[in-house]
Amino acid sequence: MINLQKYFHTRSNHAHNHAPGVDLTKDSIVKGIIQFAIPLFLGQLLQQFYNMADAWVVGNFADNDAFAAVSSGGSLTFLIIGFFNGIAIGGGVIISRYFGAKDREMVEKSIHTNFLFGILASVLATVVGLAFIPGLLELMKTPDSVMPHSLAYFRIYFAGVSTVILYNICMSIMRALGDSLHPLYYLILSSLVNVALDLLFVAGFQWGVRGAALATVIAQGLSVLLCLVRMCREEDESVRLDFRKLHFYRDVMAQVIGQGLPTGIQNAVISVGNIVIQSNINAFGAYAISGHGAYAKIEGFVFLPIMSMSMVLPTFISQNLGAGEYGRAKKGAAFGILSGMVLAELIGVVFYFWAPYALRFFVSAEDAVQYGIIHSRVVAPFFFLLAFSHCAAGVMRGCGKAFVPMVTMLLFWCGVRIIYVTLAVKEFPVFQTVSWAYPLTWTLSSITFLAALFKLDWVHAFEKR
Repeated sequence: MINLQKYFHTRSNHAHNHAPGVDLTKDSIVKGIIQFAIPLFLGQLLQQFYNMADAWVVGNFADNDAFAAVSSGGSLTFLIIGFFNGIAIGGGVIISRYFGAKDREMVEKSIHTNFLFGILASVLATVVGLAFIPGLLELMKTPDSVMPHSLAYFRIYFAGVSTVILYNICMSIMRALGDSLHPLYYLILSSLVNVALDLLFVAGFQWGVRGAALATVIAQGLSVLLCLVRMCREEDESVRLDFRKLHFYRDVMAQVIGQGLPTGIQNAVISVGNIVIQSNINAFGAYAISGHGAYAKIEGFVFLPIMSMSMVLPTFISQNLGAGEYGRAKKGAAFGILSGMVLAELIGVVFYFWAPYALRFFVSAEDAVQYGIIHSRVVAPFFFLLAFSHCAAGVMRGCGKAFVPMVTMLLFWCGVRIIYVTLAVKEFPVFQTVSWAYPLTWTLSSITFLAALFKLDWVHAFEKR
């Protein structure tokens, strides 16, 4: 059992006196992965409070159409910001590799190239989001009663989307250096601010979805500011962010694009598949949107162990391969994948039975609850497959083979999902048909990743390149 108080105290002293993060190429593999994963898990948990606070406050202090607008936009926002965040993930892998190899000059270049990219990406995402949101909402068959709320929410969200992208860039840089603790501190504060502003703007001022969007942007902006203060005050010059050193180093950017572009494309195109699914859900009406939206809020919490482990693995694998620790990389990959699958299935079993009670926390309309129960009980037994796919994808990204998860996810989580939903719903026009798109594609992607792990020499990927 890990002593959390002792762990946080030790990590804080280490971060203050020495390097900003953790060297995952030394000591116990299991202990290193778990210690790095704990702040990530808690940070992701707090991140979910952004979504939950919006949903809970809007669901309790506004009408069902407003809740549907807030809860149905995940795939739409991810379509735009997911592309840039994917490239940020690629940048993190490059930083981790040089950090593991103790190449201080390349670490410094990689950090400043990544952050400059984040600034430019923020501007582009704002323009694209504001320009294309109305048309995308139409394509998603958003009901007329929900449309005004959706437009109001997303216009404010994308006006401030730079806070979301810069936050992910900062997190990617800090995580690549092994620092998963300080982002946790910042998220604790920003989450509390988010909840307070939600209650003030939505419950107090009655601003509806506009208040929820504004609260999210302000709180996210606070976490970015705190990250920047930390990064600009690092004692070690090689990892310190200095705005005077911002520059596109072509050799670094080529590596970042090569590693991150496949993930960015994957994120964006998978979102297209999810938008197609969301449009089919929308066709069942506002209660179906609300029920599925309530499930999505709960899903954000039950998937936390899966996502935390899948975020640990790229850093662990990249650092160890950069240091030439091939045996550690293999053992860490095996531990990460297996533990992620076991945790996911245990959560799936609990969620299968607990879903009716959890859904009512977000929606009170019984019709909406029933839609959420239908979806929950179709997908929950298959969470172990989702965990395997995410963790295996993390291993592939960590070794520089981001092309493998890109092709796999595009083929199954986009292509097959679109084909399946388009054809199956016509033959079997019931809500369960839409829900089965997820277990089907998780199964196919898991089979492909299993073959890749055994057939590809991913351990020596950096060496061969």
